[in-house]
Amino acid sequence: MNFIKKCYCRTYQAAFRLALPFLPYRKPVLISAVRKIPELLNRHGCRRVLIITDASLVRLGLIRPLQYALAEHGISWAVYDQTMSNPTSANVEDAKTIYLEQYCDSIIGFGGGSSIDCAKAVGVRLARPRRPLKTLKGVLKVRRKLPLLIAVPTTAGTGSEFTVSAVITDSVTRHKYAINDFPLIPRYAVLDPGLTASLPPLLTAATGLDALTHAVEAYIGRTTTRDTRKAALRAVRLIFSSLEDAYRDGTNLAARKNMLMASYYAGCAFTKSYVGYVHAIAHSLGGWYQVPHGLANAILLPHVLEAYGKTIHKKLKALAVAAGIADRNTDAKEAASRFIQAIRDMKIRFQIPDTIPEIQEKDIPRLARYADQEANPLYPVPVLMDAKKLEEFYYQVIEKLPF
Repeated sequence: MNFIKKCYCRTYQAAFRLALPFLPYRKPVLISAVRKIPELLNRHGCRRVLIITDASLVRLGLIRPLQYALAEHGISWAVYDQTMSNPTSANVEDAKTIYLEQYCDSIIGFGGGSSIDCAKAVGVRLARPRRPLKTLKGVLKVRRKLPLLIAVPTTAGTGSEFTVSAVITDSVTRHKYAINDFPLIPRYAVLDPGLTASLPPLLTAATGLDALTHAVEAYIGRTTTRDTRKAALRAVRLIFSSLEDAYRDGTNLAARKNMLMASYYAGCAFTKSYVGYVHAIAHSLGGWYQVPHGLANAILLPHVLEAYGKTIHKKLKALAVAAGIADRNTDAKEAASRFIQAIRDMKIRFQIPDTIPEIQEKDIPRLARYADQEANPLYPVPVLMDAKKLEEFYYQVIEKLPF
């Protein structure tokens, strides 16, 4: 990256860090069970809610307890269940149409980060009906109150239920972008471990490593606070102690609850301190090829951490201590190496691949430009990289042809 762009990025990030104490961050109110949602809706005078989810959750019957609870309290609902794994602008517009045609007055995002992000974006379009969604990408462009938004995560990893962000893929260009503003933080988040019990092992692992990526990228960045560092360490501690148990036995509700809390702490960390190049690259892959976000993060994380080199050794040591794989007497370089290797070892145990077969070499320059545009200057990464440098990560995970 050239000197002028580096100066611009670091100046932007420094200004944002100075503004952190004055920005209106808030946390959603945590709710322990779906059955408590009708009480919340009644409290806010809401009588017809739009449930935004995906077809697989409907097919599995996971939304039925919510529907029964709503019916018992005389609250009607409409359902949008076509959310894609990387939600698109078309998903948002279709769901918004249902909201208006069915005279809804509130929104529930029910599912993984995709459904919750879609729900957030629908709220944005309702708050800003004259603004195309793509014009609201970036930071602090919404600035309007959304309808009542309740997030019900069925995975433990994305953290969308706690954050200021919604990530959407443009249906025409396939460019994936983030909308970041404080009204996007859901008013309530329902952390019910029973909803995550049917999550398949691979998805449990991928979303768990997604949460780990949130915590790690938030912790190693240059815009941290005492609270975000503390939250990131808590998340790492819980992930290393509970993800394996949740992966091996999906009915282990104690492990499932710990992973929901890990996702919560990671969300608290990265919504203030932001993420980094792992996410920027993963978003480009999700938008262009529909690669699941958590899986892309899991594959990319060790590569990006290694590329940062000694600039993050001390911080990775703190994470390694939290993970229980190093102690305070361990050399920083050694602890950092153990932490990265621990991630690689988890990938092996969880049968997560090392490559992304969808990547086509001809697309790499375009994808790297997308990642560069997303990350710079917003993400306070330890080492700044331009699009040309970011191309290297795509080549590291592209599927190699046999000779």
